[in-house]
Amino acid sequence: MFQDEARFGRMVRMRRCWSPAPHRPSVSNGYEREFVYVYGAVSPIEGDMDWMISQKMNAEQMTLFLSQVSAAHPEDFIVMVLDGASSHKAKDLRRPDNIRFLALPPYAPELNPQEHLWDELREKEFPNRVFNDLATVIRQLQQGLPRLSADRERLRSLTAWPWIVSLILTAN
Repeated sequence: MFQDEARFGRMVRMRRCWSPAPHRPSVSNGYEREFVYVYGAVSPIEGDMDWMISQKMNAEQMTLFLSQVSAAHPEDFIVMVLDGASSHKAKDLRRPDNIRFLALPPYAPELNPQEHLWDELREKEFPNRVFNDLATVIRQLQQGLPRLSADRERLRSLTAWPWIVSLILTAN
């Protein structure tokens, strides 16, 4: 599985949008710096995605997420590929027995397919939207994340890159 965290908040992400000629589209802009975090892990071959919404990003929350993933896949031995975030190396981090870590090279987010899922979520669930409060952002995540994680074929098409597939098939 490939793991990553993302920050979602009230600041609008401007995207192109369509409007009939001769009208120009109008999009509100928000500058509020309120955020919530989402932990995610994807298995590209199976098209499985586990996720957890959190108010913080730290070793305690990472431990909770790892426990959630472990409980969701109790019969599996999981190699969790992750980046070099400080919460992944913290002394307080507790790793379940059925999970082992494999670190990505530093400064290489393009190697983590979970990053593409964050982009997909932002593009489909958050384009050109200004949220009045953080609770509305959380509600949007609670609607969008299950939609994304339920679509196994979409997850596979976004994350099962040829080098990942060949690497996993070679390991088996």
